[in-house]
Amino acid sequence: MYRVGELPLALQQAISKHVPPEAMITRIEFEGPEIAIYVRNPAVIAFRPEIARNLAKELKKRIVFRAEKDARKPQQEAIEIIKSIVPPEAEIKTIMFDEVLGEVIIKARKVGLVYGKGKTIYNKIFAETGWRPVILRAPDKESVTLNGIIDYMLRQSSYRSQILKTMGERIHRGVLFENRYVRIVALGGFMEVGRSAILVETSESRVLLDLGVNPGGTGYDMYPRLDIDEIRPEELDAVIITHAHLDHMGLVPFLFKYGFKGPVYVTKPTRDLMVLSLFDFLDVVTKEGRKPPFSQHDIRKMILHTIALDYEEVTDVTPDIKLTFYNAGHILGSAIAHLHIGEGLHNIVYTGDMKYANTRLLTKAHTKFPRVETLIIESTYGNKRQQKRSQAEAELIQWIVRTIEAKKGKVLIPVLAVGRAQEIILVIVDAIQKGYLRKVPIYIDGMIDEVTAIHLTYPEYLAPSLRKKILYGENPFTAEFLIKVEGAQMREEIINSSEPAVIIATSGMLNGGPSVEYFKNLAHDEKNTLIFVSYQVKGTLGRRVLEAGKGGKITLITPEGKLETININMDVVAIEGFSGHSDIDQLIAFLRDIEPKPKTVILNHGEPEAIRKFRRRIEAECRPGGKLEGAPFCGNIYTPQILDSIKLV
Repeated sequence: MYRVGELPLALQQAISKHVPPEAMITRIEFEGPEIAIYVRNPAVIAFRPEIARNLAKELKKRIVFRAEKDARKPQQEAIEIIKSIVPPEAEIKTIMFDEVLGEVIIKARKVGLVYGKGKTIYNKIFAETGWRPVILRAPDKESVTLNGIIDYMLRQSSYRSQILKTMGERIHRGVLFENRYVRIVALGGFMEVGRSAILVETSESRVLLDLGVNPGGTGYDMYPRLDIDEIRPEELDAVIITHAHLDHMGLVPFLFKYGFKGPVYVTKPTRDLMVLSLFDFLDVVTKEGRKPPFSQHDIRKMILHTIALDYEEVTDVTPDIKLTFYNAGHILGSAIAHLHIGEGLHNIVYTGDMKYANTRLLTKAHTKFPRVETLIIESTYGNKRQQKRSQAEAELIQWIVRTIEAKKGKVLIPVLAVGRAQEIILVIVDAIQKGYLRKVPIYIDGMIDEVTAIHLTYPEYLAPSLRKKILYGENPFTAEFLIKVEGAQMREEIINSSEPAVIIATSGMLNGGPSVEYFKNLAHDEKNTLIFVSYQVKGTLGRRVLEAGKGGKITLITPEGKLETININMDVVAIEGFSGHSDIDQLIAFLRDIEPKPKTVILNHGEPEAIRKFRRRIEAECRPGGKLEGAPFCGNIYTPQILDSIKLV
């Protein structure tokens, strides 16, 4: 805790310049990446939002004003004030209080009415109650995961407050070393797909970009290389997660098991999806009789250290690194990470997984940045052109119609619960509504329903046309023919039924989840069809089934340790046009459109042939007349392998 006179001179001067004395500042706290200014007269600040904006602009820091505890109304009185201010049409569902941080969490059906035009209602709530509002959307289908996260964080609010203060002291303490030094170390996801992890090291900081597991790996190859000297969990400053797929975030709780005490930066949807996926991953690993790399306790600890950011919100994550997330177009909340290092020393853009094309679910990846010297770009489909999305959708519906109408069989579509499942649901619902496909039961199995609830909580992250449908009563995810599978008994009934149906089940690579159970029981019948709509990583059951094809055989090891042979008599189809990754043409288009142009390009997240072909294509486009002619990165394209390091400055 600081009084104004105890702060660095520049901060003192800025506060004195912008904050009126009648606000009555009592103390200043460094709370994670934010500077929290506590006041006794919140009305002065609430009705003049330009104070916080101007202060943040001058200091280039995130500023938040909070009311001191004795300036807040009692909770019941605050509830009555809030309900009198907010119009009934907002349909407030829940009001909760964080006593430690002085926040009131308001969940409502129509959040725009809680904010009011120009945030007038929001500001009035803060002014009249002293509680700083946090507004959340309450969709028709509420997320159990998000409710659990909120409840847990409120119960642990005192502990989280101490964590934020400890983080804040570290982030805002100022730079100790003046060495001009930046390098990256490839820990995973280079010349391969899976276990993505990159160490960004400066003279001041050590930050991890992603920390995933390889879903098709075994033993040593399943996890990133955390065994090098530079990786001591207790000495890491921060972890930045681009999105909630296991190959990018599946090992984050492991760090907390071994002493990491720093922040984990994500977008809000990524936080919720990450928590859901990690608990599911732990459950699957345990059921398979494998030793999990972390426990539920480690996940819960991670939750308390997680800081959720919005797109295009500049945030200090270490004394010499600022982070900004931008839309990556891959899955809900997926982000391109922009790192601004030092006082203009170096800028890194890391795409994570990204899609440079609009889809039914999301808008395409962002390409405009303040500065870029180094671009780290994914290369999953660096050697392929994908189907056009319209062709992929038509092919999917054709296979479903053929299976259901001509063969009276069942269609099994293994999906990634996050993103791909929602895309496929949208395509099928649209086909039924337009009469291209007759109404048949569409069974949804696994954690898809909960993931969809998280999508509905954050419609602002979705494509504009879909967002409009959700907000104005045409929600495609609530169609009456979408049926959630409730447990093993219902699953068995679906398998044994003679009724044609579509089954959308996790996981997308047949490496666990209910899709494996459906496959084992449906594969023998030639009336049925298996449709892959996701990339099948080497080593997964899905890849083996795809390579074996119809007429092939697959040998599995049962949970009891016995060998089981599956005869594949069903049709096996792979439709790649649904990928959340960019194909080679989209990757080149991204390099063409990115502004400003980087000086160095580093290729990752691709199998060796994909990366080699992508590099050759870049070099070809750099020649006279090519799409990338004259780009400054044309002579600086790197394709590192695991444990390679590149000194950027």
